[in-house]
Amino acid sequence: MDAPGVHTSDGEILLKRKKFFISGVVVLAAIAYLGYVGFSISAVYYYTVSEFIEQGDSVIDQNVQVNGQVLTGSVEQEAVGRILRFSIASVDGEETVPVVYEGVVPDAFTEGNDVVIEGYLDSAGIFQAHTLKTKCPSKYVPEESDES
Repeated sequence: MDAPGVHTSDGEILLKRKKFFISGVVVLAAIAYLGYVGFSISAVYYYTVSEFIEQGDSVIDQNVQVNGQVLTGSVEQEAVGRILRFSIASVDGEETVPVVYEGVVPDAFTEGNDVVIEGYLDSAGIFQAHTLKTKCPSKYVPEESDES
């Protein structure tokens, strides 16, 4: 029963329910869209050096991640500033990509270690990295001691 002086019909109740349902669908669609856009912006494919080189000119000026090993003897760090130049090599060591990185160098960055770089390939064929991550070995191997 309705309260005294208040008359609501079934049509009005149905209209309120429709409005509530439509509002909920719009809110859920907006959340889903924002989630999709956020994920697609942050999702960057992870190439090996060989895969990256195979892409050719199609990756120029595209934000990508590349995994490789820091080539021994290729590391040059400027005395002033934070510019680091090095090359990364494929697993077999046959293919290399020259890299320029400007930023804080991770403590674990050394020649021969695996790294993941994120950035873009410029038109000169040099990878301009804005992110440099070092990879830890997959298995811990303790140092041998000389105690006998």
